[in-house]
Amino acid sequence: MSFVSCLRQWADAVAFSEKGDKISALQAFLEIQDKTSKISFNIGCLHLNNDDFDVAEKAFDNSIGKDEHLAVAFFQRGITFYKKEKFEESLLDFQQAFKELRGNQLIDYKPLGLRYKLYACEVLHNIGLVYATLGKWEKAQENLLTALNLRSEAKFGHIDQAVESILKQKLFSLVGIPAGLLFKPNKHYVAELEKKDYLGKAKVLSSVVPADNFSGFAPLQPQVVDAPTAPKQPEVLRALEGEPHTVLYEFIPETEEELAVLPGNIVFVLQRGDDNWASVMFNGRKGLVPYNYLEPLASKTLQVSPSNSNAEIPAPPQRPAPNKPTKDPKVFSGCIVKVHFMFTIAMCISPGQPFTAVLQLVSTKLKRPASTLRLSYAKPGSSDKVTVDESEMEVLWSCMKENRLTLWCSATQDKALAQENMVALFSYEASTPEDLEFREGDVITVLSKVNDEWLEGECKGKVGIFPSSFVADPNKDQ
Repeated sequence: MSFVSCLRQWADAVAFSEKGDKISALQAFLEIQDKTSKISFNIGCLHLNNDDFDVAEKAFDNSIGKDEHLAVAFFQRGITFYKKEKFEESLLDFQQAFKELRGNQLIDYKPLGLRYKLYACEVLHNIGLVYATLGKWEKAQENLLTALNLRSEAKFGHIDQAVESILKQKLFSLVGIPAGLLFKPNKHYVAELEKKDYLGKAKVLSSVVPADNFSGFAPLQPQVVDAPTAPKQPEVLRALEGEPHTVLYEFIPETEEELAVLPGNIVFVLQRGDDNWASVMFNGRKGLVPYNYLEPLASKTLQVSPSNSNAEIPAPPQRPAPNKPTKDPKVFSGCIVKVHFMFTIAMCISPGQPFTAVLQLVSTKLKRPASTLRLSYAKPGSSDKVTVDESEMEVLWSCMKENRLTLWCSATQDKALAQENMVALFSYEASTPEDLEFREGDVITVLSKVNDEWLEGECKGKVGIFPSSFVADPNKDQ
């Protein structure tokens, strides 16, 4: 099959898919004789969306066989293996996809014809899910916390939900490529497939000079005087802001303003502080990195000549990383606070916060009134828990180790609703461990008011939260 025929068949198959005719699209792709890596990838995606996992696996095998660095193909095959419950193979493919990112936070496949960005944080999200499915909860939590540090946009809220699910040892949803996204052929090549009439239709022209008797074309016009002899010099593009540096050692951030980088990454230093911390730009993000982790990079090394474009990328330096510089005390350093309740939550709080601020953050996270919550902590060297109040805050923050702190929380009864009995109007099934499950007609003892929509109550010896609209006071007229 010629290149033109293959290109036309590829464009027709994509057009069928965009119209919703997946069967015709798949048939058109299969009729292409010399299938490229992108076409095999498209075939695998169509089979995967139809839950034909065995055929999809073979198609992704062919795609990877023709392009062993196509990270998105490893990502899709890892999803296929996970749905086939081949979790070990799925883990290997997700890890290979992360490796093919080569330390970058994302790969934008739009220049190659696929309107999709593969993010490192979403690959780590799926790696954490596979570890959780295999029962390796610590490994799952480790990968998800790394994903939190690498996420570059606010749209990745599902990673926060995944972290909360891991703390409850619950599984969460798999992240995949949206159905219908396929590699498209180059639009300029497709445009050349259309027939063009270069001659056009004949037209009768006449001279633009009124006194000219010549019929057909205008006579030669006077030549322009003082015409430019040299072409206009092209405008110089604005240089990238900052000085280029190469990263020597891996740096894992501990606060929100620090930036995660890997050996071999190229960053642009915007400003170097007196405390040996540098403000840098990397992948469109701005953050702090220790300057002794960086090495100046000459501008000429950024140029790539055609002769050495395929040369092997040199390995990063193997020297041990230097000591992390001491930060300016004015720079924010967050603390990860773990709170044990009926379930466990984790929050990032600035050290030194007063008691009212910490209590309000816990109240917002648990969706319970602050007046019904009591916080406690364990002093070093003692197993007894001490109730937290304003007088204990200085001692509490001194117990912080490696930017981590553990609290315990208990809820008291809301006096306004304490021991009030209600009758269930509808049955309610629990979807999380903190929910209270009951049946229509059950009597529920209300213990406290969580917010305007949720209550805490007891039914048949179990305590949990439930929607207030599901119950009513039997002593009041409905």
